[in-house]
Amino acid sequence: MEWNYYNTFITVSADCPVEFGTVPPDKKSGRTKPSLEYELATGQPYYFTQEELLYEVHIRHKMFASEELAVQGAEIRAAFFSKPTACLRASMLPKKYGWGIHFNKAGKLALIPMESPEYQQLVENKQGSMKVLAGMRSSRK
Repeated sequence: MEWNYYNTFITVSADCPVEFGTVPPDKKSGRTKPSLEYELATGQPYYFTQEELLYEVHIRHKMFASEELAVQGAEIRAAFFSKPTACLRASMLPKKYGWGIHFNKAGKLALIPMESPEYQQLVENKQGSMKVLAGMRSSRK
């Protein structure tokens, strides 16, 4: 099953509470999924596909040891992808923290802050060559 987006821009959710891209905080108890998504995506723009990012966040959030991944990596990956998983349209990055997500033609992603000129250009999509999708709302209207 293919989970990746190609040549697509996910806009900030209509009910996003911030006016500019904000770094997601961690909790005292440890890393949050949004902060891991943010760290990985901003650390290496256009490096991860959606599938790769979701899986990398999963193994870091669950704190799998590198030895465990070396021995059981294929099983851990198969188990992760065997269950339904929300796509990045449902991520807190566009819903709560003000980040658009751009996927290039190769399906690699980068975060775009909602206050940036680049974000506005991607939303306008003047060439019409890209799919523009809204991030999912946090609540029903």
